[in-house]
Amino acid sequence: MSDDLQVERSGAVATLTLDRPESRNAISLQMYRDLPGILRGIDDDPRVKVLVVRGAGTKAFAAGADISEFREVRSDAESARSYNEQVAAAEQALEGMAKPTVAMVHGYCVGGGCGLALACDLRFCDTAAKFAITPAKLGLVYSLESTRRLVDLVGPAQAKWVLFSGQRMDADHALRTGLADTVAEPDELSGLVYGFAELVGTRAQYSVRAAKEIVRRIVAGQRRDDTETTDLRNSSFDTEDYAEGVRAFLEKRQPEFTWS
Repeated sequence: MSDDLQVERSGAVATLTLDRPESRNAISLQMYRDLPGILRGIDDDPRVKVLVVRGAGTKAFAAGADISEFREVRSDAESARSYNEQVAAAEQALEGMAKPTVAMVHGYCVGGGCGLALACDLRFCDTAAKFAITPAKLGLVYSLESTRRLVDLVGPAQAKWVLFSGQRMDADHALRTGLADTVAEPDELSGLVYGFAELVGTRAQYSVRAAKEIVRRIVAGQRRDDTETTDLRNSSFDTEDYAEGVRAFLEKRQPEFTWS
C-alpha cells in the first residue's frame, strides 16, 4: 500500500486520507492503483459503517492528478489509456462501495481530486473550497462515467460550464448547484463531517445500504421495482434491526442496531 494513502478507524467511522500535503495531495498513479484494494478492505470490515475521504491538512482535498509524473506514466497513447483505466477503476471502486462515503473538502478540489469527491455519496466542504475540473486546460477528455457523475449532481448546463471553462467554482456556487451538500467554516468542517458520519453509524445499516443501492438504481434510470429491489425491501422485515426499531419506538428509547 502506498504511504500516501492512510487509513484510520475510530469506532464505526474509517478515514481515508490522501497524504501528500507538500503537493496539495496530488494523486499519483500508484495511489490510483492502490485505491481499489484499500476500499475493498474497508467495505469488507464489519466494524466500519461509514467512510470519510479527505486530504491531509486543510489547504486541499486534492489538487488533481500528479501532472509531474505525466511524462513518465502518460508518455504515449498506450500508457495514457492504461493510466485512464487505473483512474476509472479507483473511481468505480469508491462509487461502488456498499457503505456510505463522505468527502470532506478543505480548500482545493481539482481535476482528479474532484473526480474522487464526485464518486463519494456526499461532499461537505469548507468556505475556502475551490472545485474545478480542468480537461480543457490540458487537452484531455474525461470519460463518460466521470462526466456522468458531474451531470447527475449539477445538471447538463452547469456541467458544461465546468468542463468548457475549467474555471474554479467557489463553495457558495458549489452549494447552489448541488456539487456540495453542506458548507461550513474551516474550523467547523471536521466536527460537522464526523458528527454526521457517527449519526449515520447509529442508524440501521441494512436500511442505509439498501437505500444507497436503490438510489443508485434510480440515478441509473430504473423507475419501477424489480425482483431485486422488492427483495431488498421485503428482507428488511426479517432483520433483527427491524424488530429492534419497532421495540425502541414503542418503548420510547433509542434503538440499538446490530446488523453489519
